[in-house]
Amino acid sequence: MKLNPYLRTAVIQNKDPLNLIHSLRQIVSEQGIFTGQAAVAYFSDWRGRYSGQALAVVLPADTQQVAAVVSFCANKNIAIVPQGGNTSLCGGSVPLTDMDGQMQAQIVLNLSRMNKIREVDATNYTLTVEAGCTLENTKLAAEQVHRYFPLGLTATAKQCEIGGNISTNAGGVNVLRYGTMRDLVLGLEVVLPDGRIWHGLRSLRKNNTGYDLKHLFIGAEGTLGIITAAVLKLFPRPQTRATAIVAVRDAATAAHLLAHVRATCGDRLSAFEIISRSCLDLVLKHIPDTHEPFTKQYEWQVLIDVDDVLNVPLAQPLREALALFGDGVLEYSVTAEGDQIAAWWKLRKNISEAQKIHGISIKHDVSVPVSRVAEFIMQANAALFEKYPGVHIVIFGHIGDGNIHYNPSLKNSIKNDEFIAQSGQVNRIVYDIVHSLGGSISAEHGVGQLKRGELRHYKSALEMALMDSIKNTLDPNGLMNPKKVL
Repeated sequence: MKLNPYLRTAVIQNKDPLNLIHSLRQIVSEQGIFTGQAAVAYFSDWRGRYSGQALAVVLPADTQQVAAVVSFCANKNIAIVPQGGNTSLCGGSVPLTDMDGQMQAQIVLNLSRMNKIREVDATNYTLTVEAGCTLENTKLAAEQVHRYFPLGLTATAKQCEIGGNISTNAGGVNVLRYGTMRDLVLGLEVVLPDGRIWHGLRSLRKNNTGYDLKHLFIGAEGTLGIITAAVLKLFPRPQTRATAIVAVRDAATAAHLLAHVRATCGDRLSAFEIISRSCLDLVLKHIPDTHEPFTKQYEWQVLIDVDDVLNVPLAQPLREALALFGDGVLEYSVTAEGDQIAAWWKLRKNISEAQKIHGISIKHDVSVPVSRVAEFIMQANAALFEKYPGVHIVIFGHIGDGNIHYNPSLKNSIKNDEFIAQSGQVNRIVYDIVHSLGGSISAEHGVGQLKRGELRHYKSALEMALMDSIKNTLDPNGLMNPKKVL
């Protein structure tokens, strides 16, 4: 039987794998560690793009166990891959493949057992949760006290966990109004790479006592420490909602419409999503019980949500705002009915799932200033169509905050395999355009393994030096999620 490469690596490094696993089992108990076939499911991402191997999957039950595991691994020079719901799109939450014994043995540290709601403070509008609590359960806990946690992810709310949401600085559909996880976190509890626990679970809106350390760990993808709990901001729960689906002439019209709706609806505007024809075609083909929103097919559509904490009608004000816009809006429909809202949002929420069913594409999660979204799409399309005639491009995303998911492929499966093999060249075309427009090559999915090499190409030498310095200070032995981000 072929030896697990990381068992072999441990042997090369003069470690006894069985003793290591036994020691870890003593910390987390029998049910807190998986090896062999039981561990395999944790070694690949949900999209099936990245996979690796590790000595074991360790599932601590509380922060003290996390600290003990991390301290043990630090003493034994064992690398740690922090993992939550494992819904990462960039390979950040899975172990690496074998590198001929050239790296430390590693474990996966999965926090899914740490899923408690520690405290709900409705008066302070805060919720303290452990890292393994799913986004869905976090939102439910807020609703039970008539509050609202606004992080709105379209496809993975049941699986993704708060620790992962924080470590990737997740965004989603409501960033326009509520911000990313950086804006939604007040305090953190973190186990540092040497096993010490930073007790930073503060629920303060104002705390001006030096560096705001929590921001080191938000978006760090587990490379600086392991988030074990967080204090989250809550908001008043919306009482009324209206949604519009709008056919627009092009992406430039969508951007101008966004500015118009913001000016007329103000803070009631919570989501503004763009959907290209290519997206809609995939959803209608692969997702059951989905329907064309208009009798006519259009190339571009936007989905708009407005809501209010007051029980006031919103459909008519939204209609009036759309009617006032003028040229570029081809057709629209507005509703406050829950079933119709759900049907329209089903089209948006299932784009990634439809793509997964349809086949592999080259994923780009990029952001540019909202005013330059149309320019990005026009330039990137032109460049790719010139180099790869017949390219099929799926474009959708959060135009309200400038975050566009831009995913090209070729329809012929054999040619598409060749196209995917040229991901590096395709990425360079897209990322160079993003960079020239003052954008970012990663808007909300993180860096992980996927974009680690690109990061140094597009960030300045000074930025990278500062990031390296922080990493080396907190994790001098490079044990925390190695070969991710940096």
